[in-house]
Amino acid sequence: MNRDQALEIVRQYIQSENLVNHMLATEAAMGYYAVLLQQDVEQWKITGLLHDFDWEIHPDADSHPSQGAPILREFGVDEEIIQAILGHGSHTGVPRTTLLAKALYACDEITGLITACVLVRPSKSINDLEVSSVKKKWKNFNFAAGANRYEMEAAAAEFGVDLWEHVGNIIASMRSIAGQIGLAGENGSGTIA
Repeated sequence: MNRDQALEIVRQYIQSENLVNHMLATEAAMGYYAVLLQQDVEQWKITGLLHDFDWEIHPDADSHPSQGAPILREFGVDEEIIQAILGHGSHTGVPRTTLLAKALYACDEITGLITACVLVRPSKSINDLEVSSVKKKWKNFNFAAGANRYEMEAAAAEFGVDLWEHVGNIIASMRSIAGQIGLAGENGSGTIA
């Protein structure tokens, strides 16, 4: 399985561009950490890209991602990737025993919170988003109310990274694809503060 094949699976099962953008952001975050931790970059990126491929056909915790796993096996996706995907939510009960699985758990939900932080900025650009801005929004539980802060904290701890260092790393990874995921700002460039 290579990245192009993984993207074909995503495009086959996902219609929502917002969801695709989330998966691309998670892919970028996973790639960032793979480089940082000297892991298999392609494997980590594919894991991030595929993790929610079945959300539109299994849009609830009872079936996602457990009912998507057999589909991934039919496509020949590596079992370590599938196990990481199965463990990317607390609801599945699948233990996260590998660094890959812990990384996916840590990178998934926080990309959504960071995206929400960007979209309320006047610039609509991740290029001028700082960790301090995310900290301010973090404390407001009415903002991005569906983002489970406790789970994000636990995921970062399980992955072995300080939460705010992690937020900075995720921002950096998402900046690298800002234009591709619609976070480069209204004029497409944004500015770095």
